Amino acid sequence: MSNILYKQQFSTPIGDMITLATENGVCLLEFLGTRRLEEEQRDLMKIYQASIVQESNPWTTQVEQEVDAYFAGTLQEFTVPLVYPGTVFQQQVWEALRQLPFGQTSYYQALAEKVGKPSALRAVANANGQNRIAIIIPCHRVIGKNGSLTGYSGGLNRKQWLLEHERKYTNIDSSHAFELV
Repeated sequence: MSNILYKQQFSTPIGDMITLATENGVCLLEFLGTRRLEEEQRDLMKIYQASIVQESNPWTTQVEQEVDAYFAGTLQEFTVPLVYPGTVFQQQVWEALRQLPFGQTSYYQALAEKVGKPSALRAVANANGQNRIAIIIPCHRVIGKNGSLTGYSGGLNRKQWLLEHERKYTNIDSSHAFELV
């Protein structure tokens, strides 16, 4: 019998999301309608040699509950298990992203330094862009070094919304656009 990826869709204040999970944890969390969603699902089917079933499992249920709590402002740290296949370097970048505190932002240079590759800005930006687990691996917290918004697969309007949402629930002075980590 082939492996299974469990797929669940749910609504958020800024659009419907799709999650995929293996028996070991969540491997995809994306906004419906993003340009990469179909490609990401195909890639995960190939990686796991799995088929997708429109059915929940404990991890798809937990991620929906945690994302709902995040949007309600009652959750700042996710506990749902994640599985995110990628290169060693991509996984280092994604782990560095997971360490960005709720309500704070960083930029590619700082992430490159954090993973010990200070000259690897493009590689860090590429790994950031390959993240398949929106919000939980908070690539939306990466902005330009000058404080400008940079690309986000969910759209810059969602990125801005997420950053403002997080700032509402922190003690960061809203007169400061962003706090860099």
